[in-house]
Parts: sequence; C-alpha cells; structure tokens
Amino acid sequence: MNSESAFAHVVISGHVQGVGYRNWAEREASARGLHGWVRNRSNGDVEAVFKGAKDAVDSMCQACWQGPSAARVKSVSFRPLEAGHGLAEGLNQGFRQIATV
Repeated sequence: MNSESAFAHVVISGHVQGVGYRNWAEREASARGLHGWVRNRSNGDVEAVFKGAKDAVDSMCQACWQGPSAARVKSVSFRPLEAGHGLAEGLNQGFRQIATV
C-alpha cells in the first residue's frame, strides 16, 4: 500500500443532494482514514476535499461514482491539490461536513 500523502478536490454532479450523499461521504472517508470536508453547493453538486494516503484518496475518488444507494451520479471531476493550496488548509481535524456554498 502506498502511504504517500495526497490531496484531491472532487465535485460530484447528478442527483446527489437530498439522498444522504454527504453522510455517506463522511462515513466512507473516515473509514479510509482520510481528513477533509464535504459540502453541498447551491447549484446541486456536492464538493469534497480529501487528504490522506494516496491509495485511500484514489479509492475514495473512485467510490464517489457510486455514492449512497439513492444517488444518481452523472459525473465526478477531481483534481489533485498541492499541500499549500487554500482548499487543502486545515485538514488535520478528521473528516467533516461544512456549510453549503
């Protein structure tokens, strides 16, 4: 297993709000030992930032295509982040849900 630290910014589109997607993401990310956050966006998307072992981040990014059973994911876009990026700051407090933007 690769333990190199990685950061990813992910945006999930489709029928992903009102189906427990954020709760699902929090459980899945925590189970993988990831730090970061997840939130709804006012346009109907769900957005997340994951930090942790590269293999765990990669696994979580792939899992975002599935989501909870009621979700209907149409697209998942992700990009790696550098450690100094603003979205990657303050990610050492576990995984949590944050306010909608």
